[in-house]
Amino acid sequence: MNNSLIAQNTQIVRQIAAELGFDFVGISVADFLEEDAPLVEKWLKNKQHAQMQYMENYFDMRLDPRKLHEGTRSVISLMYNYFPTKKQLSNTYKISRYAYGEDYHFVIKKILKEFVQKIEAKIGAISARYFVDSAPVLERAWAKKSGLGWQGKNTMLINPKAGSYYFLAEILTDLPLLPDNPMHDYCGTCQRCIEACPTEALTPYWLNAEKCISYATIELKDQISEQVFGNKMENWIFGCDICQEVCPWNKFAKPHQQVAFEPDEKLIHMKNEDWELLTETMFSVLFKKSAIKRTKYAGLKRNIAFIKKSPKDEK
Repeated sequence: MNNSLIAQNTQIVRQIAAELGFDFVGISVADFLEEDAPLVEKWLKNKQHAQMQYMENYFDMRLDPRKLHEGTRSVISLMYNYFPTKKQLSNTYKISRYAYGEDYHFVIKKILKEFVQKIEAKIGAISARYFVDSAPVLERAWAKKSGLGWQGKNTMLINPKAGSYYFLAEILTDLPLLPDNPMHDYCGTCQRCIEACPTEALTPYWLNAEKCISYATIELKDQISEQVFGNKMENWIFGCDICQEVCPWNKFAKPHQQVAFEPDEKLIHMKNEDWELLTETMFSVLFKKSAIKRTKYAGLKRNIAFIKKSPKDEK
């Protein structure tokens, strides 16, 4: 394939990304993530992934997409906005903004399927697989490599024009495309995320999942540690946005345009007593299409009970 055709196909990919609502698209040559390999290995070796044993699986595929999808030549990295206009009531139990609406896995995967169909309609048949937090793909590493932003001290992917309230997605394809260049790290001397984390889960560019509120409220299957999280949950019962809320780059965050991510009015207006009186039937109805189902009813009630017995946790 000659360079002009590769350039033309690259432009087609960018146009389709914009048409389908992706704010940013970046492209990388599919190869081994040499810089990230030792960092991932160290993180796993030091047990910073806590009980997320699945992170140890398919290690070779995480570092080389060609082993995940044979024939892959390009990795298309995408950013989809989820920053909401509506907010929960203040002084109530909190859930992460990404879980306000329908489960992003299903919403974005449907869009990615259409993305590949549109590529084939304009270019011809290609071999492709697409993912959104659903396979052994180092999403932030690929997004960083393709110039979508840098991985901040809070380990989030930060775009200088829009911040970090974004879902990341990837398309692995055999289609040769023009790659983008990585971006400079603009965290500088800022330590706001490090200083704001109530459990000290963060050190610069490093996350200890065992101390992470998001991990404790979603992934953890055991009882929450009083020693680590007692009086430090700051009312978070599903996920945690603290390190994003204090990030200066999120002053550029703009409201998303995806109807599926709009929260149910009942959710937005729930008070503490509403959460505490939530029945399993109500949970199933209210969160039928939500990512909150991941923690299950018992997990959510566990989180609420833990915070309720921590009287100093009033933020």
